[in-house]
Amino acid sequence: MQKYHIIIYGCQMNESDSERIATLLERKGYKHSPKPAGADLIVITVCSVKQRPIDRIRNQVITLKRQKNKPEIILTGCILPKDKEMFKKLGVEIKDFEEIENIPPTEAFIPITRGCNNFCTYCAVPYTTGRERHHSVEKILSEVRELIKKDHKKIMLLGQNVNSYPDFVGLLKKITAIKGNFQIEFLSNHPKDLSDELIKEMASNPKIAKYIHLPYQSGDNEILKRMNRKYTRQKYLKLITKIKKAIPDIIITTDAIVGFPGETKKQFQHTLDVAKTVGFKQIYIGKYSPRPGTPAAKLPDNVPKEEKKRREKALRETIK
Repeated sequence: MQKYHIIIYGCQMNESDSERIATLLERKGYKHSPKPAGADLIVITVCSVKQRPIDRIRNQVITLKRQKNKPEIILTGCILPKDKEMFKKLGVEIKDFEEIENIPPTEAFIPITRGCNNFCTYCAVPYTTGRERHHSVEKILSEVRELIKKDHKKIMLLGQNVNSYPDFVGLLKKITAIKGNFQIEFLSNHPKDLSDELIKEMASNPKIAKYIHLPYQSGDNEILKRMNRKYTRQKYLKLITKIKKAIPDIIITTDAIVGFPGETKKQFQHTLDVAKTVGFKQIYIGKYSPRPGTPAAKLPDNVPKEEKKRREKALRETIK
């Protein structure tokens, strides 16, 4: 019997896809290998959003191809066209596992959208996964019921921007109307699309977790404009005030980028000020690195690496 091993990079969407790929392979007669060394087939779910994972995957592919058993290597996930060409030259197959769309989840992740229409200037997602496509309400409800049958207590709805799902609040109402003892979480949210209606539903619906992940990326209006985030620091803080007023016990986490091209020390201070004002439970910090093919990559990456590290440390200290 042939064996497979899956290596996962990136977000929860890749985790969700990977567990469905595992189900698909097992249906085809493969058995799971806990280590790459024992596998005949190795699938790597790729994330092209940052350069560092791509460099790691490239080195990993080279190492895997040197294994004595010469495993078949397939790459899938979010891959920029230039990265696809690089990997093809290394002799690996690039594949979209379209069949997995029809495989019910076994873990508590349910993608409700794929792709993104926002085109933040630093982000490669629209160029790797394309424009937004929404899964049908019927498909999503079917997958939720499947997870409830398996006694999952917490179910996570996934999308690059879940708030842009057509009638997202209506979808949440239909999901939480299903009988069962469970809670719903969802990410990622976008400040420009998070509605008052959603805040009201979160506050009143006991099946929606009192938790929200709301990236702010920067606390400086000029940097936000260069990022094409389509909101200001003032609008973000106003939204946070609304959320906290409606849901006093809310847990808020966020994403922030330090060292974006041209970010001055004063502009970074604005990012620190927002973190101090909000009191985030957790901040996921990215030190900016250019991704070829994105608009921001054309800007000079003029914040030194050591300064990026200093800013990352300073921002992390704000939540301790």
